[in-house]
Amino acid sequence: MSRLEDHLDNLRSWLCHAASADDVDITLVKSLSGGAIQENWLLECAFTGGQMPGRRALVLRSDAASAVASSLSRAEEFKVLRAAFTAGVSVPEPLWLCEDTAVIGRAFYLMPRIGGVALGSKVVKDLSLGGDRKALGRSLAEELAKIHGIEPDHDGLAFLPLPNKSPAQDTIQALREYLDDLDEARPALEWGLRWAERNQPSATDLTLVHKDYRTGNYLVDERGLTAILDWEFAGWGDPMSDIGWFCAECWRFSRPDLEAGGIVDRKVFYDSYEMTSGRNIDPDAVRFWELMAHIRWAVIALQQTHRHLSDTERSLELALIGRRLP
Repeated sequence: MSRLEDHLDNLRSWLCHAASADDVDITLVKSLSGGAIQENWLLECAFTGGQMPGRRALVLRSDAASAVASSLSRAEEFKVLRAAFTAGVSVPEPLWLCEDTAVIGRAFYLMPRIGGVALGSKVVKDLSLGGDRKALGRSLAEELAKIHGIEPDHDGLAFLPLPNKSPAQDTIQALREYLDDLDEARPALEWGLRWAERNQPSATDLTLVHKDYRTGNYLVDERGLTAILDWEFAGWGDPMSDIGWFCAECWRFSRPDLEAGGIVDRKVFYDSYEMTSGRNIDPDAVRFWELMAHIRWAVIALQQTHRHLSDTERSLELALIGRRLP
């Protein structure tokens, strides 16, 4: 895949058209850390005239050299982000989508850069980030409740497929198929999927679910939450699955005692979610989805390593993710 720097003339022209600007000067292009599935680039731009004159810091989000099968396309992710933004979720405003691969070699979209820190291990340890921790936990629950307020009759999200059987059964089947495609013997994961098949809950609600809502995928500054990130896995599902993913021990980092994302006690998170959403949390369903979270994360780790081993995207980061499987 070609470098973004090789396409700056094309990108400058496209930005002029998208922003109805007289001219655009791109003064900085920098690859951003994080985002193991897609590529994120910081662009510092000076717009002359048009919709947003002046200096702007933007994030360009594009396809990586290889992909994880369950990831949305950039066009689909842009539409999900727009739906979340319209619903009042704290996300960067989706500005412009480009599906013309002639511009930089792959599809991309742009959004404003939002300040803050996302690195999960740092957010959990550094108490100068996120403001009051109970307030942060409540804010995260409230944001999740807003996401779960988006339902399948939403006009802009008709492209998202509904579950074929149930959210749990579809997830089990997809993970089993991923393992089969990787052609590796993973008896512990197969046993876990069989357990899940025998113990799956029956979902009573179907809403938009983020599917990667966790510490590490939101931004905080010294005052509190600034944005929810990384919507590439979003789809229709059981809202309890997002709560299980957020509370799973693998995303608590150095604070396993703080069951809600390594940030607060579970009760603080639950109470705020129920108050905002008007939906009662099913502890048994959440427990199921917590266990499923570890199976799914293990499969994702295998997929990430396969991207490296297949030579489609040589990356030390991807290779090291596979070392987390044991």
